[in-house]
Amino acid sequence: MTGSIPQEIGNLLNLKYLGLYHNQISGSIPKTFGNLQSIQKLQIFDNKLSGSLPQEFGKLISLVELGLSINSLSGPLPANICSGGRLRYFYVSSNKFSGPIPVSLKTCTSLVRIDLQRNQITGDISQHFGVYPQLIKMRLASNRLYGQISPKLGACTQLTQLYLAKNMITGNIPPVLSKLSNLVVLTLDSNHLTGEIPPEICTLANLYSLNLSSNRLSGSIPTQLEKLTNLGYLDISGNRLSGVIPEELGACMKLLSLKINNNNFSGSLPGAIGNLAGLQIMLDVSNNNLSGVLPQQLGKLEILEFLNLSHNQFGGSIPSSFASMLSLSTLDVSYNDLEGPVPTTRLLQNASTSWFLHNKGLCGNLSGLPPCYSTPVAGHHKRKILGLLLPILLVVGLSIVAAVVVNNA
Repeated sequence: MTGSIPQEIGNLLNLKYLGLYHNQISGSIPKTFGNLQSIQKLQIFDNKLSGSLPQEFGKLISLVELGLSINSLSGPLPANICSGGRLRYFYVSSNKFSGPIPVSLKTCTSLVRIDLQRNQITGDISQHFGVYPQLIKMRLASNRLYGQISPKLGACTQLTQLYLAKNMITGNIPPVLSKLSNLVVLTLDSNHLTGEIPPEICTLANLYSLNLSSNRLSGSIPTQLEKLTNLGYLDISGNRLSGVIPEELGACMKLLSLKINNNNFSGSLPGAIGNLAGLQIMLDVSNNNLSGVLPQQLGKLEILEFLNLSHNQFGGSIPSSFASMLSLSTLDVSYNDLEGPVPTTRLLQNASTSWFLHNKGLCGNLSGLPPCYSTPVAGHHKRKILGLLLPILLVVGLSIVAAVVVNNA
């Protein structure tokens, strides 16, 4: 359907449900909607609506569900959107809403799901949200929220998804989040968080996706991470984390993607990473201070598609076991101290030379790399010749010395 919403809909005083979603309706939402005192469920998401949301929506005291996502609505949200105290589902994501968080949301204890993602909403996250005993999903990502994560969130014990990414949130990650025993998704990335990763969050046994990337976190990876046996996605990249990568990480057997790049980790890459047989999407440890030889166990990651080991200090050769990684589409080992032959695999037949540049002496049948027979073979011949000449030279030298001694006698 196209066109605009008729003003006359506001005359349907007994209307309880209105669904206009998944259309191409344009124009603004009529102010007459404030007359719909009986409306419980209003769904007009995924259209082409623009303009502001009438403040008259604060009069809808029977409202249980409001779905306005995926439009071009702008301006502030009505302050009294939860004036009836019955609002359970509040979806306004992917619009252009600005201004403060509605005051009535702080005491809206009926909330089950709230989605304000991808707007320009402002406000102190620690002051404008309360305790929601029934809340299952809270999505506040991609706004202009600031302040610190409130300890009150620990009382929302039914939470399964908490999205706070891409805001301006500061302070530490509160250990009280460990009380959210039902939590499956936790995204806090792209904020200004500081301090260490609290080991307490490693008790969240149901956690499947944890994203703490692009913050200012410091300290080391908690060894208690091994308790997160259901973890499928872990991203702690782009922080100031340091120390060694713990062997315990190899206990997270359900990992599909692991990103720990752009930190200050040192030491070697633990062989236990090879135990993550389900690792399929990504393993990125680039831009750290890792050293030592690459573990042969990495070859066990047979379904891995993306492997980035670049910008470290790895030495020795690329393990021959890499030839078993038949699913690799990218293998970047550039900017290390590696030498020796590049393993022959189907992937490397059309590999980019840039994946191997700036190393100590990699060679192989790949454009831009020297062939392996040049330097190693020449060295082998030199060692062989020296091996033959050395005994002869010793015998000749001893004979001359003996002759000199006899003549002098």
